[in-house]
Amino acid sequence: MAVTTIEKLDNNEVKLNIEIEPSVTSWEYDKACQKIAKRVNVPGFRQGKAPKNILEKYVGIAALQREVLDSLLPTIFENAIEENHFDLIMAPNVESYEFKDDNTLKVTARLELKPEVNLCEYKGMEIEIEEFKNSEDTVDKELKILQDRYATLNEVENRNSIETDLVNIDFDGYVDGEEIKGGSAKNYVLDLAHSNFIPGFAEQLVNHTKGEEFKINVKFPDEYHDEKLKGKEAEFNIKLNSIKEKILPELNDELAKKVNPKFETLDALKEDIKKYCENAAKAENEKRIASKIFETLFEKININIQETMINREIQALMGEFKQRVNMQGGNFDEMLEKEGHQKIYEQMKEEALRRIKNSLIVGKIAQTENVSVTQEDIQGKITEIANVYRTTPENIIAEIQKNVNLLHSINQQIITEKVTRILIDNAKVSYK
Repeated sequence: MAVTTIEKLDNNEVKLNIEIEPSVTSWEYDKACQKIAKRVNVPGFRQGKAPKNILEKYVGIAALQREVLDSLLPTIFENAIEENHFDLIMAPNVESYEFKDDNTLKVTARLELKPEVNLCEYKGMEIEIEEFKNSEDTVDKELKILQDRYATLNEVENRNSIETDLVNIDFDGYVDGEEIKGGSAKNYVLDLAHSNFIPGFAEQLVNHTKGEEFKINVKFPDEYHDEKLKGKEAEFNIKLNSIKEKILPELNDELAKKVNPKFETLDALKEDIKKYCENAAKAENEKRIASKIFETLFEKININIQETMINREIQALMGEFKQRVNMQGGNFDEMLEKEGHQKIYEQMKEEALRRIKNSLIVGKIAQTENVSVTQEDIQGKITEIANVYRTTPENIIAEIQKNVNLLHSINQQIITEKVTRILIDNAKVSYK
């Protein structure tokens, strides 16, 4: 049917030179004519009945030849990939094709292969990390957070605001005499003890009375996301509409039941918090172990990654970066100009190399360890994602049906988690 010769190129590429004999192409060409004839309406002929020579004039010989290629090449590529155990990054790229006068078809295609990964010994690695430990008062701190969450609010009439109050304010801000875009609000409720405003903003709302109008001055951080406001001095007009104080509940069995009816006593709640904190500490230490393992693997394993692969990953990272900047209200083009295209590119390239290398190492270990993804794994991960986004597994499945790349991403997450577990379980860990 077809003769395929393989030419190895640099940069993890191979060239396929394919020659398909006339009898095959002639048969496929006739089939293509019949197929296209059923899809088009040729004037003067019933659908599907137009003769070959008329059809060639109506749709063009090139269109019929492309139909032949679409029919023949997938099987030829599949056979070549399977016989030679090629591990492709992308679908084959047809560089050229030619139908000879005798109907012989010659095709040249290029395949981009995954870089070869020669693993070092990844089991029994000696890893030293700084151990994360919960402080002795961790449970008490968590209980204080719960007290704060279940606190009641009382209106304050007879005193100035203090740093633990919640205040309702109107405000508008100015930089260099110009109003800050998005820097004003009416009836905004701000928790003075847990403010995420500009440093110094909440602090200056302390020791003021209800109904008071006053000005405060703050400075935007040097690393602020909006380029126009970085490091700028700003003035805000404030009107203090109301003050509310928090009344914390007592630490008792009643509070425990409010947190969750399954806790009959405060001691039961404390025990649950203790277990949660122990599991969180364990997870943090495993995260540190995994990070150190991959850091060591990166140092020991050299991989020849082609520029085309790196550039595609940089483009993907750049798209993510642009989306984040725009979501934060920044201007992507202005940021590129200010930070410098070359600087941003180098940062992206470093991250791209890290991502690619991580993916290749994980893939190779998964292949070596025969790691697979089961239907139960996928269902479990979908449930996990649904819990994170506070939705249902059915909604996540609906999103996957719209975008098949999400399923690929879920598969990769599962494989990475399984490989990471193998590495952690087989590491020799010592703690600083």
